[in-house]
Amino acid sequence: MSAVETTPVRVPHSAPSLPAAPLPAPRRNPLPHLLALSRPYQWPKNPLAVGLALLTIPVWDAGTLAAIAWSTGLFVLASVAVYVLNDVLDRHRDGLHPVKRHRPLASGRLRVGTALVFLATVCALFVAGVALASPARCWPVLVYLGLNLAYSLRLKHIPLVDAFCVALGFVLRTLQGYTATGQPASGWLLLSVLAVCLLMVFGKRRHELARGNAAHRPALRGYTLAYLDHLTVISATLATVGYLLCIRTDMALHHGTATLVLLTAPCAFFAVFRYLQLLVVGHGGADPVRTLSGDRLLVGSGVLWGALTAVCLAALH
Repeated sequence: MSAVETTPVRVPHSAPSLPAAPLPAPRRNPLPHLLALSRPYQWPKNPLAVGLALLTIPVWDAGTLAAIAWSTGLFVLASVAVYVLNDVLDRHRDGLHPVKRHRPLASGRLRVGTALVFLATVCALFVAGVALASPARCWPVLVYLGLNLAYSLRLKHIPLVDAFCVALGFVLRTLQGYTATGQPASGWLLLSVLAVCLLMVFGKRRHELARGNAAHRPALRGYTLAYLDHLTVISATLATVGYLLCIRTDMALHHGTATLVLLTAPCAFFAVFRYLQLLVVGHGGADPVRTLSGDRLLVGSGVLWGALTAVCLAALH
């Protein structure tokens, strides 16, 4: 026992306690949370994927561009509906993720009932858009919705199947561009789209597995880091070969433009190699959209590719 003892101070029972700090009141306006639920930063991938059909369409006119724009709008609505449904179903599992737990539903800032009303509104707008455009010309986006419904309920928990479901969603976007314009699809372009998307999905799975975030995604039990490294290399190879065959067979439509079109290949190849570098060396890839838009070399190669492609298309048209 120490030489000096302290006598505990007794607080009288009647002494008033200090009031607890009030918790921040949740926002009553749900619009900011609904906008976050819709993930607008993901929307640009819809015009990019749908608009890829223009690369191999020989003749453009106002009707072609209008069909591409309409198809893009339908896919924006469809993807928003998918995001909302996934967040409703996964709100408890997302709460285990260090980043996803901040989403409006997982954090409790937005009520499930409000999200469901918003989902019904988006679906009503989508149905109206399909009816105006003719369902026969919208079958890819309808298949996309069916595929994502199955993905949300079951397929996302099956290793490999989960990755192909996500990648096929982008293939269906490009197919929608061809279907809406009534033009035949380029098989090599669709292969390249599928392979690029698989590269990004496998890269995201690799990042999640490396960070130990397997609790929120049961499908990760079917992957290892070494296996995902093999899958990303295979996907990158298919993407580069598919794109090279596409520009050789489907984009070089007139004499004198083949060499010009081939100049886009180094930009595309550099982008694939840089993405692999960010995955393996930089340990990135958690969010493919932010990885693509946040790296200056990737953005620069994309801008250069876009400029060269625009010159090629201007020469063809």
